[in-house]
Amino acid sequence: MNVTVELDARSYDVVVLADARHQLSDLIKRRAPRATIVALVTSPSLATQPWFDVESGREQIVLTVPEGEAAKTWGSVEELLEALAQRRLSRDDVIVGVGGGAVTDLAGFAAATYLRGVALVQIPTSLVGQVDAAIGGKTGVNLRAGKNLAGAFYQPLGVLCDTSVLTTLPERERRSGLGEIAKCWLLDGRGVDELATTALSNLIELSVRLKAEVVSRDEREGGARALLNYGHTLAHALEKLSLRDSPDSLRHGEAVAIGLAFAVRLARALGRVDDDEVRRHDAVLEQLGLLTELPSHFDTDELIEAMGHDKKAHHDLSFVLAGPGGFAIVADVDESIVRDELERFKGAP
Repeated sequence: MNVTVELDARSYDVVVLADARHQLSDLIKRRAPRATIVALVTSPSLATQPWFDVESGREQIVLTVPEGEAAKTWGSVEELLEALAQRRLSRDDVIVGVGGGAVTDLAGFAAATYLRGVALVQIPTSLVGQVDAAIGGKTGVNLRAGKNLAGAFYQPLGVLCDTSVLTTLPERERRSGLGEIAKCWLLDGRGVDELATTALSNLIELSVRLKAEVVSRDEREGGARALLNYGHTLAHALEKLSLRDSPDSLRHGEAVAIGLAFAVRLARALGRVDDDEVRRHDAVLEQLGLLTELPSHFDTDELIEAMGHDKKAHHDLSFVLAGPGGFAIVADVDESIVRDELERFKGAP
């Protein structure tokens, strides 16, 4: 399956296919014919996988970065940029991110900033990367103040989603990707009965098509694209607080699932939806094996503070919420209502 992100001269295809990684050489030949060096950016654990046989058809180097969210730091950015400079990559050359969302975020940010921009290809190898992180041109790293607060919109030459590598994913990584799939399923207005009979490959296709369509209409999050942040206001706050304990104590998709369950409850508290919509959300999340309650160890005051500093907020508490006319950004939500819903939402210790 090929899905095109329509951005005029910068349009590109997202290929969703078993063994899609083997299309890299042809992609570079078509889109970056003057390239002489291709830098594959990946993590040490992925570089040893049996499927790590990516061939670019050019002089090829492999640069490894830390595993998981630990890659998304200024230190990692500096080390990667220095390595690119030492290998004398030019503006004609190509950076390829091979890995999960953290790797593709970092590789994309490096491509956007090295020599003020070099060509980029993404080969996402995790489920969350294939349905979300590697598509749409968002790149970034974390700051102490929050997740993804430094970054750039930088579109790749193409995205190769190799579904065959997903069989090697640990269960927790698979579940993390399902959080983003749940978001797309809910945004598309679908129910749990259809979900129960839909294959993973079709779930990936639905998510990729939805994101490509939205990004084609709103590349830089000026309107419709912001709806793809459904569930992310609380999710990013949870991730920020979790980073204090361990970079991977809470995966992105796990946080998004909690954020989705909270968002629909907040929408109900504001009179935007009824109990049926809450039940639809919970049923979809439970069908995918995702959490539908907030772990009780998170401090409510800290969560509210973190949500107010989210990069998508405008110095107030803003959420994407369901409503009678569909999903919309709701700004300046009363803090007392948010606080009450967070307390009500917390699960047992």
